[in-house]
Amino acid sequence: RELAEQSDLVVLAVKPAALEAVAAEAGAAPAVLSLLGATPLGRVAGAFPGSAAFRVMPNIAVEVRRGVLCLEASPGAPAETVAAVRELLELLGHLVEVEDDDFDAATAVMGCAPAYLALAVEAIAEAGVADGLAPGFSRELVIETTAGTAELLRRRHPADVRAAVASPGGSTEAGLAALEANGAEAAFAAAVEASLARMRGG
Repeated sequence: RELAEQSDLVVLAVKPAALEAVAAEAGAAPAVLSLLGATPLGRVAGAFPGSAAFRVMPNIAVEVRRGVLCLEASPGAPAETVAAVRELLELLGHLVEVEDDDFDAATAVMGCAPAYLALAVEAIAEAGVADGLAPGFSRELVIETTAGTAELLRRRHPADVRAAVASPGGSTEAGLAALEANGAEAAFAAAVEASLARMRGG
């Protein structure tokens, strides 16, 4: 309790079920930043009624300071505290402010997407290996292509990038047709929906 009360910001990184017990032990911290999954900010603010409350959900790329972090601040949080929290989190990547109603959907997209993208990279690299490329070399090709494509997608719409690569009657068009025939787009949409349902207790 003494440590929490003397701190500028307490980071809550516990299981959601432990929130109330931790709050009772911590007392009145000036500000709290919750990393608790699928836990609305209102519940955090209710557990710490005298504190400025924040909710953040980062994805795994914060490990290399290229993460995406969704942030929500409790109504009435002091502007200087909000600015200080934002400044800290921006060290870890791209920070976006998200409304409570959109938080779960945003988390399902950015929090789970690294695993889905990694699966796609792995599958493409393994296809190269099956056709004779060395595993490390094939993976390097796909990873660097993915990194470059990510930068390109900052400037161009995904549909434009697909159209630029897929010449009519060419090999990319054939590959895209195979992805469509095998339900790739629907599969990714289903993955996001399944993650969202699990977050909401489904």
